Amino acid sequence: MTEAALERAFTDVHGRAPEGVWAAPGRVNLIGEHTDYNDGFVMPFALPHTTRAAVARRDDGRLRLTSAAMDGGLVELDVETLAPGATEGWAKYPAAVLWTLREAGHAIGGADIHYASTVPVGGGLSSSAALQVVTALALCELHGVGMSRQDLALLCQRSENVYVGAPVGVMDQTASACCTEGHALHLDVRTLAQRQVPFDLAAEGLRLLVVDTRVKHAHADGAYGELRAGCEAAAAALGLPALRDVAYDDLGAALAALPDERLRRLTRHIVTENRRVEEVLGLLDAGRTPEIGPVLTAGHASLRDDFRISCAELDLVVDTALSEGALGARMTGGGFGGSAIVLLEESAEAKISAAVAQALPSSRQFVTTPGPGAHRVR
Repeated sequence: MTEAALERAFTDVHGRAPEGVWAAPGRVNLIGEHTDYNDGFVMPFALPHTTRAAVARRDDGRLRLTSAAMDGGLVELDVETLAPGATEGWAKYPAAVLWTLREAGHAIGGADIHYASTVPVGGGLSSSAALQVVTALALCELHGVGMSRQDLALLCQRSENVYVGAPVGVMDQTASACCTEGHALHLDVRTLAQRQVPFDLAAEGLRLLVVDTRVKHAHADGAYGELRAGCEAAAAALGLPALRDVAYDDLGAALAALPDERLRRLTRHIVTENRRVEEVLGLLDAGRTPEIGPVLTAGHASLRDDFRISCAELDLVVDTALSEGALGARMTGGGFGGSAIVLLEESAEAKISAAVAQALPSSRQFVTTPGPGAHRVR
């Protein structure tokens, strides 16, 4: 849907023209999975796929939401009665953003919003973060709320933690709000220090294939919360603020100090995954991009064996791609389904893509490059 078509759709539903159109991307996490809520390191990049929002303010305290991608028609909410747990379905994400902005003291009233999205829903590519970030950016700009992109991401994280009830870290929202085109984002989640890392695969004859298994997952379910609680329990047992504080060279001693096998597995993944983020950063800085492939594959093995959040379909994609000559492959996102990424040479793209499609016919694929973060379209 073009921006003009989105504006026409808004007008058809709401009977007036929007005041503007904004866009926020989904993300692929190159490396650094589940490290964000452990105060660690991550390296996502923004997808070219975006959620766009045509928006106009209202002065009657009503929030009216429609989406080209969602069934159910118009959702109408009373701004004054918004409260955590009070909104169902997809509308809880934009409602959460408005509630959190108002809770933070910003005088934001109602709005008409019509959404259109190309971010695959349920693919582990942060469609919910894109929905939140585009809503927050539009409402802030329309109401003159000055807020840095990192603060906007933190606000969206709070909206998902408190209003939606999903204990997510801040990586997805930061990627959607802060990434830049042609770069991966190296983020220290504890300090929020950011570095844009050039990531131009085409210039090196490489491709990154995203394979959506179409196996659905949900961050708000109990499994995600249990993983986070387990990591926090491991850190507490070690007398540390977070597992990020376990040095890689001290991992053996830390594991020996943990009496519970599950906590040892969780700790081993987080500590080694932080190390893998730094390995990938060093290789990219050195211009040795093909060599990140084995690091990605090692990350998948850790997520599969230690964190135990892969699934048969993700393992099938990874194993098939590697057997056909991929440089590296791993699941990406929160787990329990979603997508895998495959690093490959341009000359091998057709062969590997065909093999993956044959192995998992229900999957969908696309080659991607790093896109821009959230922005106003018109």
